[in-house]
Amino acid sequence: MGQLIKLQDYVSRYAQDIYLYPSRYVRLKKKQWEGIKAKWENGLEEPIGDLTDPQQEEQSNNNILHKLKSMVRQPEPVREVAPQGLEDQDDVMDEGTLNSISNLKTIEELKQHFLDGLLPFQLKWASSTLTERSFIAKEFVNDPTLKFLLQRFPDTFLILYKPIFLLKKAPVEAELIIITPAAAMCISFIEAEEDAAYVGSKDRFWIKKTRNQEKKILNPLIALNRTEKIVKTLFDMHGVDLPVQKLLISRNGFIDYPLPPYGVQFIEKRNFEEWFMSLRGMKSPLKHMQLKAAQILLQYCQTTSVRRLEWGNNPKGQE
Repeated sequence: MGQLIKLQDYVSRYAQDIYLYPSRYVRLKKKQWEGIKAKWENGLEEPIGDLTDPQQEEQSNNNILHKLKSMVRQPEPVREVAPQGLEDQDDVMDEGTLNSISNLKTIEELKQHFLDGLLPFQLKWASSTLTERSFIAKEFVNDPTLKFLLQRFPDTFLILYKPIFLLKKAPVEAELIIITPAAAMCISFIEAEEDAAYVGSKDRFWIKKTRNQEKKILNPLIALNRTEKIVKTLFDMHGVDLPVQKLLISRNGFIDYPLPPYGVQFIEKRNFEEWFMSLRGMKSPLKHMQLKAAQILLQYCQTTSVRRLEWGNNPKGQE
């Protein structure tokens, strides 16, 4: 399941520490999956909740109690320190989403149920940190393309979905960027009616043909070229040695471009499945250069957020 490291201009905890959160996500996902799978196989209906054993749970409770006592002794801390225990609690997925498993008949149904349960968790990580949060637009909560990317690609794929870069103090909207262990892929989707044909050219507008009509659409390569230029420029500035690929994708249609421009790959209905399965089969772990690439891109992304309520009496930036 791909990792959503940036969603538009929302605050992201991945931007705080890109070397920490990807591996933490993988561990947490694995732990939660093993727990829900074991309960499903054993026919248990108890809440999923905390997956630690009783001894670990008791130790954790004692640690939290000790930390809470420490907080009472120091009611006015001079540094911005997180409310003790908050971060660990914030990392646990919503129990209610993962509890209704008794009516699932197959392992495939369980897997899909689990993936659906992870979506709110991923959106939370891509829109909040310990001290700040952003308000997610409803369009992203039910975005089928975003859901497809997150649920169908490997954990090692880091996704920036419609990021907004802040370059020379000016916001610039970009297309989808997926950073894999092997490359940074700049991707545009053109999808509408089933079996639509897109006739491409160097002009500002393309022609979309369906069974009953033809319609002009903005040349999708304009935004895609802009995104590629941003990524390449930032990589060159900071010594990121990672190939940058440019892809135009139509999962349910066809792209007709007699003499396609150099450096862009067209993925459409006839070859999408082959391309997609080749990426799903990628077994490479997270790479240092991949994480560095993600860190650089996140560094230049715009962020719009507000103070979380837990920190209402502790002004941001207080030392």
